[in-house]
Amino acid sequence: MNDDSAASRPLLRPFELLEALAGAARPLTTAELVALLGWPKPSVHRLLVQLEAAELLRREPGSHRFTLAPRLLQLADSVQAASIPQGVRHAVLRQLVAQVGESCNLTALSGAQVHYLDRVESAFPLQMELRPGTRVPLHCSASGKLFLASLTPGRREQMLRTLPLTRYTATTLTERKALEAELAGIARQDYALDAEEFVQGLVCVAVPVRIPTQKAVRCALALQAPVARMSLEQALQHLPHLRQAATALARTWS
Repeated sequence: MNDDSAASRPLLRPFELLEALAGAARPLTTAELVALLGWPKPSVHRLLVQLEAAELLRREPGSHRFTLAPRLLQLADSVQAASIPQGVRHAVLRQLVAQVGESCNLTALSGAQVHYLDRVESAFPLQMELRPGTRVPLHCSASGKLFLASLTPGRREQMLRTLPLTRYTATTLTERKALEAELAGIARQDYALDAEEFVQGLVCVAVPVRIPTQKAVRCALALQAPVARMSLEQALQHLPHLRQAATALARTWS
């Protein structure tokens, strides 16, 4: 290791700790982090105290486990949004909206929520205000259910164990078995629906955006419309347009 690398190593340790905690996808104790990182316990404890004071980490209520804090999640969202070649991807969304006639959005999984990266509204006066940066629940949004269905079985199980299945409308899935059955169907058909489950009178169809060389779902692309203008059956007819646009978006990451 050269002198510059040796000098910068202490500066990188907070990032390595945060990276380890994020990669674990669950809250960890000091002892678990010591075992994971192989560092002395006093060093790990000191870093945890500093990161907690900086509001980058927080303790789980009633426990000694640490998890990512909202400030860090907001930073991650900002970094992700800043890295998007907005011109090309926004142009793909604009073209899709011109084809289908309703609003379309590009979202990513952020923690236990869906994070809006970009959105293009329809030309109609009746619109839903969901601007970039908006967060919506996983269990009752088309994109959210698509992300859940794409997770590994272990991570999905962990997510569903703690995910609050809050009721927003009469059609919201609030029982885990019913949600798991729908997720299995989404995994088979490779698209997801929101049948007025998050907002009464609003339907949505979402498809995955996958990097060509990977299986992982990078983002979700969705069509969203008031049911007064477009039924769910009519929205499903635009699946070919959505998938074509998703392929175009995927190329921007390859």
